[in-house]
Amino acid sequence: MWTDVIELRDFYNTRLGHVARRMIRRKIREFWPDVRGYNVMALGYPTPFLRYYREEAQRLVALMPAEQGALSWEREKPNIVVLTEETQLPLANKSVDLALVVHALEFTSHPREMIQEVWRVLADGGRLLLIVPNRLSAWSRIEKTPFGQGHPYTLFQLNQFLKENNFTPLRQEHALYSPPSQSNFLLSTASAWEKLGHKWFRNLSGVLIIEASKQVYAKTTAKKVTWKEKFQMSKKLALPMKS
Repeated sequence: MWTDVIELRDFYNTRLGHVARRMIRRKIREFWPDVRGYNVMALGYPTPFLRYYREEAQRLVALMPAEQGALSWEREKPNIVVLTEETQLPLANKSVDLALVVHALEFTSHPREMIQEVWRVLADGGRLLLIVPNRLSAWSRIEKTPFGQGHPYTLFQLNQFLKENNFTPLRQEHALYSPPSQSNFLLSTASAWEKLGHKWFRNLSGVLIIEASKQVYAKTTAKKVTWKEKFQMSKKLALPMKS
């Protein structure tokens, strides 16, 4: 079930939301430090993380699923937010170079159909950056934040999911180690938590981030040959004996 867009907006307006946005956005920037000349699509509730890309990208569109709802972003600038069905994206085939998916996979009831739509609109060799709650983290157990709602994942599950849907995982990262608390002390020490967690408790991060490339070749499955078929083939291939 999708979290309402108003709840997502209100969370990112809190001090804890500001911390989460800063830590995740920093990691996204490490993956994609410069998007000049690229067409970028963001699906889910991505606007807290698009600060740097609006001015850089050749084209940028933020797609928000209908079941979640949509909010315009930066009213003083042209709107880039579009309300859509997550399984029917309003984009042409191979029209996107980079796709950011955040606050989406954990909520949708149709994960395969949604990620296949992302595959469809990505250009050959295009990159996907997928961000989801970490099943092993404390964040996934606190329902007062968006990361504690929906279906969290492990790295193994994410890698398998991507491979099954014609994506090749390239690299992975973790973010959000500070406890999901509104405590002033914990919030003020968020950067220290991030450094400590990344060094010592890497697998306990609040979110998992995986970059994957679009796989453009079709998978082939070898046909299983029975013992009987092998025997018949061997008879056909057998050479006649000379007298």
